Amino acid sequence: MRTLLITGPGGSGRSTIAAATAQAAAGTGTRTLLLGADRGDTLGAALGVVTGAAPVEAAENLTVWRPDATESFRADLTAFQDRASTALELLGAARLDAEEVTPLPGAEELALLRALRDAALSEAYDLLVVDLPPTPHALALLALPEELRRYLRRLLPAERQAARALRPVLGRLAGVPMPSEWLYDTAGRWDVELAAVEAVLADRHTSVRLVAEPGPAGADAVREAGLALALRGLRTDVLVANRVLPESVEDTWLAGLNAQQRKTLDEWQGTYDVRHVPHLGHDPRGADDLTALTVPGVNAAGSTVEWPVTDRLAEDGVLVWSIALPGAIRDELDLVRRGDELVVTVGRFRRIVPLPSALRRCTVAGAALREGELRIRFAPDPDLWPQGR
Repeated sequence: MRTLLITGPGGSGRSTIAAATAQAAAGTGTRTLLLGADRGDTLGAALGVVTGAAPVEAAENLTVWRPDATESFRADLTAFQDRASTALELLGAARLDAEEVTPLPGAEELALLRALRDAALSEAYDLLVVDLPPTPHALALLALPEELRRYLRRLLPAERQAARALRPVLGRLAGVPMPSEWLYDTAGRWDVELAAVEAVLADRHTSVRLVAEPGPAGADAVREAGLALALRGLRTDVLVANRVLPESVEDTWLAGLNAQQRKTLDEWQGTYDVRHVPHLGHDPRGADDLTALTVPGVNAAGSTVEWPVTDRLAEDGVLVWSIALPGAIRDELDLVRRGDELVVTVGRFRRIVPLPSALRRCTVAGAALREGELRIRFAPDPDLWPQGR
């Protein structure tokens, strides 16, 4: 199954483009699921149907689903209270009834990720089109599985779970309570669920499509989004330039806007595969309007981002790790080595990535940013590097 993640700055028309993309794919006989994250029914408004927490057949081969974050959060909290009932009773805590539970910030994101995982595992569809939130929230959402898994590994390391049988004895000797069995079981279950979501995002058949209206604000949003996606190892397959005016317009005010759009489109052309979607003169509503948008199809080719390690030991005595960061600025770039991890900061975005095994036995010898590619040099540590290599 292919997965197409669609995002863009707020007001760019990303939901409409997502609906049009899913409709076009379904029209070719592709079993398509359109997954939405908005609280409001923006997808339903574009398609001319009402969508909600239960999957709806919007057309032949097209299913639309907006997961209910409230219900999902209630179910999770109820299950958590059941597993932690003993601890809650010892603390004298009162259980929360399902009727009084409202979702906390982040519940909608977790509900969407869970729905993404379930849809991918169901094998009921050929294509999954995901209408992500506006770009800043979408970037945080895409980073969530990896970051949460790292937190779990640090707070509840897997190697400590091997000593479960000793915890009661250790607790009596230390005079303090040790983590309960359910805590490690819960952490393990969360790790499995997050790993499944992470696998969908990292799959070679998963790609990201950006939607933006050409102009100064759209150009800034696209540059930032492209850089953040590259840092996460995600590739943009197509940049949809939405609401593009005709090349020749007679109205003076529209002529100025048109010139501004053309300038931005020329700048994008050298970096992205840009596809123009025309301005219809009104907000698209219904199947006919979505068809008139002529959105690009879904690329059947695989899309992966490689961060290769090049062996230059014979020539320069170093290994070079290359990380593609198109649009990065040297002054906004920062690198920190933390044990077997590398903390990469680009502007306001940060990612902590594990070092490839060969580089863990090396020291950082320098780094350079050239033509949108970060090249980090590693020199073998004589105390750790195998003799004779």
